[in-house]
Amino acid sequence: MALKIEASRALNWRAAQLKDNKEPFTKEAAMAKLHASEAATFCAHQAIQIMGGYGFVTDFPVERHYRDARITEIYEGTSEVQRLVIAGSILKEYAP
Repeated sequence: MALKIEASRALNWRAAQLKDNKEPFTKEAAMAKLHASEAATFCAHQAIQIMGGYGFVTDFPVERHYRDARITEIYEGTSEVQRLVIAGSILKEYAP
């Protein structure tokens, strides 16, 4: 889980650095959003697995974290849209 979190953080910093330097950052921002949303969902799911049955009980914050993480894959551009943005950017880079 820590690896996914650190990788997401690094991708976010890279996209922010490009934006601050006034360089194109669309692909990097899409990559950061896609990875961070999927990492959040993965980590929240693992937390539910660790908690067992208590992971689904609303008395514990794990259940809320999972719902919040899951919506990040849908909110502000689905994961599929982010993949299309990344693919389009890569195709433009290597187009003749």
